[in-house]
Amino acid sequence: MTDASATAPRRPGEQALAALGLGAPELSPADASPHTFPGGGRWRTEIPSCEGPEALAVVLKEASRLDVPIHRISQGSGIWMLTDAEITEMVEATGERDIELCLFTGPRGTWDIGGSTRTDSRGGGLRARGHDAVAGCVEDAVRATELGVKCLLVADEGVLWTLHRARVAGIIPADTTLKVSALIGPVNPTAYAVYERLGGDSINVPSDLTLDHLTEIRRVSGAPMDMYIEAPDDLGGYIRMYEVAELIRRGAPLYLKFGLSKAPGIYPYGHHMRELTLSTAKERVRRGRLALDLLERHGAAGDMAPLGSRLPGELNRFDIGS
Repeated sequence: MTDASATAPRRPGEQALAALGLGAPELSPADASPHTFPGGGRWRTEIPSCEGPEALAVVLKEASRLDVPIHRISQGSGIWMLTDAEITEMVEATGERDIELCLFTGPRGTWDIGGSTRTDSRGGGLRARGHDAVAGCVEDAVRATELGVKCLLVADEGVLWTLHRARVAGIIPADTTLKVSALIGPVNPTAYAVYERLGGDSINVPSDLTLDHLTEIRRVSGAPMDMYIEAPDDLGGYIRMYEVAELIRRGAPLYLKFGLSKAPGIYPYGHHMRELTLSTAKERVRRGRLALDLLERHGAAGDMAPLGSRLPGELNRFDIGS
């Protein structure tokens, strides 16, 4: 890969537009994120919506074929939608390749009695409703970590704080990482800092945040950020391929998530959706290759974090107290 420090990245269309007198304003060094991942690097990759061992096998095969480096693979349907054998198979397959596996915890708004999420106001969001839903998330977390899962995906602030307390107390392993879902992603720097303090190790922001929004967040928090470079339609369907280099410059340390627009939803997954799930899993890897090719062409492919790295470094937390 190109060493990002050797030459400044080329911006899309830069030379042609400059020749036409349409050059872009100079970038301000003050906008750049000062943060990196521990161990070095400013960006990692993630393939989301990998809903079981079969989809995982497709992703791994396609990643090998297209030479797409993967730091993390995540699932969206939920831990309770997988058998112990399926989870173990996924843990072993990702472990052999030193890839972090992240599974979603517990029931959430659209799959329980939370009909208010379907109203125009979207009241309640995709959170865990009541004690029993929180309990389901905790049950999922304990079960998954006992089977070797090291990253848990969370869509509720209370569940996030509870699981952070659980790892401090040794109920789940201390090196378990907690990933905040795009379903509740923060949209301002204050909210981002709160999620970090509640225990978030990797915080997904909505893909419609502006570049200036990312800079604002990075002035208050160095917690790793997740962002769909291409978002599913139910999250807006945004495609920000040509902005990848600038997203990294502003948002590092950043997970580049390769989602897929113009595709039907697959949560919660079952075998009745097998062909769609496998074909979209394969295409997400291809989308990743397209984004990485853009980084290469623009001389911005350097500073990828080492493969196998997964921990977030020292972060700010609320005091748990006695």
